[in-house]
Formats: sequence, C-alpha cells, structure tokens
Amino acid sequence: MNDVFFLLGANLGEPLAQLRDAATALEKRVGTIKKTSSVYASAAWGVEDQPPFLNQVLLISTPLSARKVLQEIQQIENDLGRVRLQKWGARIIDIDILYYNNEVVDEEDLRIPHPYIGQRRFTLLPLVEIAPNYVHPTGQVTNQELLQSCEDHLPVQLLSAIE
Repeated sequence: MNDVFFLLGANLGEPLAQLRDAATALEKRVGTIKKTSSVYASAAWGVEDQPPFLNQVLLISTPLSARKVLQEIQQIENDLGRVRLQKWGARIIDIDILYYNNEVVDEEDLRIPHPYIGQRRFTLLPLVEIAPNYVHPTGQVTNQELLQSCEDHLPVQLLSAIE
C-alpha cells in the first residue's frame, strides 16, 4: 500500500460541501482515509482577486500507482464540476497530490512532492496538523520546519474540524 497526502481546496459554490464530496469520492476511488486535517480558510494565493479558499489535507492509503492516482483525482475533479479556466483561479474543487510515499516524480504533468509545498501556509498548516514530522523527500526537512521557514504571510485560519 502507498501513503498519499492530498490537499483539497475550494472557493466557489459550497466549498465545505465540496471538500466533503471530494473526500468521499477519494475514499471510493483511491483508498482508505487514514488522517484528516481540520478545515482552514485562507486568502487566495497566486491570483488574489477571488473569494477566499477552504483547504484540508487528507492522508490516504492506496494500492494505486502515482500515475493512476493522478488520473482518478482528475476524474473526481471533473465529476464534481471543476472547470480549468485560469491557473490558480477560482474553482469548485482542487485536489493536489502533496506526497506519494517518499517518492520523487518529475514529469511534465506530475510533480511529486508538490513543488509549492514550502511556499504556501494554506498547505503547510493542515499538513503539519496531521504530519508535523514527515520529512520532505528532497528538502530533507520536516513539514514543521517547512512551516517555520515559510515566507507566505497570507492569512490562514482554522475553520473547523471535520469528523
């Protein structure tokens, strides 16, 4: 089995419901949810003129390869109504692979670990909540250390814990 950390994000429609729907679909199509972070609200990153985001990190155990996981999450995003109009733009749902085991993948359409982990507090806060001591496979620092050195100052606040 493979351990995969996912970041879920949404800022259009009913973001909290979409995070729940994405988690349900991931459990049906990808694997067993082992850990779930609280939900965090944050200002938009990259393209800032849009509604705030809700974000959550999940740890899922899966028999699927990294490539198959990518195919499944793209289908889940499409099924939930995701339309890709603008990089870092507003969206119904976004599902990113943060880590896949301790593997490093550098392909045109699949980069693991996610290249922006250390630059985004909205990723690091929920990630540190469930895996503070996980060591980034290329940086050789923990998620907690990444958060401590993160230069992103956009506001991120704890919204709620999802049972």
